[in-house]
Amino acid sequence: MNQVNEHADIQADNAVTSHSANAPTLKSSGLQKLPYDFMDSTGLGNCTVPLLESISPNSDIEEILVFARNNQATDIHISVNNPIFFRKYGGLIAQTKQILKTQDVKFFLENMLTAQQLTEFYAYGDLELIYVITGAGRYRVTIGKKTPGWDITIRLIPMQLFSFEDSGMPESCRELTRWSQGMVLVTGPIGCGKTTTLSVLTELINQTRTEHIITIENPIEFVFQPEKCQITQREINKHTLSQDNALRAALRQDPDILIVSELRDNESIHLAATAAETGHLVLGTMNTNDAAQTILRIVNSFSVEDRSLVQNMISESLRGIICQQLIPRKDGTGIVTAYEVLVVNSAISNLIRKGNVDQILRVIATGAAEGMIPFDLSLMNLLEKNIISWEEAYARCANKREFEKRRGGFYPF
Repeated sequence: MNQVNEHADIQADNAVTSHSANAPTLKSSGLQKLPYDFMDSTGLGNCTVPLLESISPNSDIEEILVFARNNQATDIHISVNNPIFFRKYGGLIAQTKQILKTQDVKFFLENMLTAQQLTEFYAYGDLELIYVITGAGRYRVTIGKKTPGWDITIRLIPMQLFSFEDSGMPESCRELTRWSQGMVLVTGPIGCGKTTTLSVLTELINQTRTEHIITIENPIEFVFQPEKCQITQREINKHTLSQDNALRAALRQDPDILIVSELRDNESIHLAATAAETGHLVLGTMNTNDAAQTILRIVNSFSVEDRSLVQNMISESLRGIICQQLIPRKDGTGIVTAYEVLVVNSAISNLIRKGNVDQILRVIATGAAEGMIPFDLSLMNLLEKNIISWEEAYARCANKREFEKRRGGFYPF
């Protein structure tokens, strides 16, 4: 089995220290030690795993993964007292009639994990890793203990990056990659494809600019091949002890562009905002639902006494926000992405500076000439093209009264 360990060996180790008085202060992660095996694999090549016509609890884990990829699944759920489920087009579909027993899931665990990973999982109850099958790609695996037994969730990472043209992103998103400094954020709920969008933007930069890109990821999902850019990909718990350490170190590594897979805590937000203010282009993701909420999340990550200063800083360094949601297609053949796009202009900058974030949606609605797109307009466009259903659009829209006014045009009574 060809798989890549994502977790560090938990052993006593000396704290990470700087080598000069001017070096950034790095944090030690307690007893954590980085693994000796830190290389990565793309998952490309010739697949030798047989493709089954159907799967069962007796199937090998690699056979299940290859079968899932061949059947356009996005996720696999393997859990005691349940059948094997695939997520396709937003919904869960049972793949086995048989219910998994404790020994079935234990069999999958023991065939997927190394002895070290099993020891760590049994000790701590949670484990994340990347599993790689040559010729069948990369898979992000999350394992947890539950009542009863264990639960395994596997996300299938696309084997090839979408081009910008094939991604379906609005053209104004392309323009956000052309800044030399500032911050661009991709936001939305968990599982809405933010990592894929961020990877498309990163690859667009790789194809069109001559820069040094440093990515900080947890875990690395897409392995980039350098084109015009030098690309340094770093993974938390494999190449660095923490996201904060990696961000501090990156500023000493002559970067032009920083890609941060998720700005999840206050310190990471602070470091990314500072990098954007000091001459770097920073792209990252956040789990927020719209542009206004994203800006509030950034501002509120700072202390009350600093917020006026932060509002000024963000008003000058923020370049744009891409918010997205995945919606099932009406014909049942897949999913499609709806977008809200904020492009920071003088009006938006002024609202951020003054703390009037609640008025941002109004400016987005009138900013079409500058590439701004309200989320409701994106929904209406998909509805008019008969790509999504009225029910799906209406459930997600912000202004339900306006949708009700226009219902007759989409869904006659």
